[in-house]
Amino acid sequence: MRPHRLIQAFRLIQALRLIQVLRLIQVLRLIQGRPAVMPATLADLNEAPAAAFVAVLGAVFPHAPWIADATAAQRPFATVEALFTALRGAVEGASDARRRALLAPPPARIEPAASGLDRLSEADAARFAALEAAYRERFGHAFILCVERHGRASLLANVESRLAAPPEAERRTAEAELMRIAAIRISALVTGPGALSTTGRISTHVLDTVQGKPAAGVAVTLVECISETDSVVVARAVTNADGRTDGPLVHGRPVPRATYELRFGLGDHFRRIGPALGLALPEPPFLDVVPLRFGVDDPEGHYHVPLVATPWSYQTYRGS
Repeated sequence: MRPHRLIQAFRLIQALRLIQVLRLIQVLRLIQGRPAVMPATLADLNEAPAAAFVAVLGAVFPHAPWIADATAAQRPFATVEALFTALRGAVEGASDARRRALLAPPPARIEPAASGLDRLSEADAARFAALEAAYRERFGHAFILCVERHGRASLLANVESRLAAPPEAERRTAEAELMRIAAIRISALVTGPGALSTTGRISTHVLDTVQGKPAAGVAVTLVECISETDSVVVARAVTNADGRTDGPLVHGRPVPRATYELRFGLGDHFRRIGPALGLALPEPPFLDVVPLRFGVDDPEGHYHVPLVATPWSYQTYRGS
């Protein structure tokens, strides 16, 4: 066999093995009740036959493998961002009928946990269902929103505001949301240089200015504020010796657009260290649980919200 034939055969075997491994991973994750995410390297996708390329990326836009198929011929891609740009270009260059089909209602019922709607209360879920039905009636296609980027209040406000939009403007908005969803899927499916920006962070640290050093052992709770009377706990942590939590309170995903509150157990901290420092602190303390309320409008941003405190005062700022 000629050398170039041997190389082609070797690459075909590699591609077939890649497909088999990815399918096995998908089956195992489904058995374990986990999302069927099949990570592949950009280098592997650049070398794989078109069929393998489509097998990995065909579900980025559900029921539209033609997008991945149209992109395969443009390889190799230097970065994951370049790959995503090519996929988006295939959509933008498609016929009007194909682009409208991408916005069609899904053929099967979407489970709340899969869509993010499990975050809604029973009353809000009923309200969302009514708004979505009105949306489909008005625009003739499904309401598309990258729900990972929205908190409960933002999700409902979004569908309400978009109901009043002109049809063509709303179609552009729906397509933009479809691209945000696709970007998150690409980030989960493909590793390589030039990754897309699809995740954000919320982090904090506590500085005790009485001691002039980081405050260790401070209980921290992060909550999403739904209304003045309704909130939901997002994360709990305790500060370490550096006055920081061991990891960001939110990371590895978009930070849903919402109003949040960080609650610091400052009173317990000074109760614990006060006697050794000779502090005569009142009971109840002047500052007990200190709340810091802040808003997130950039789901891919880094929100570092520190607390600088004494038993009688505190301040904060947006750090980095």
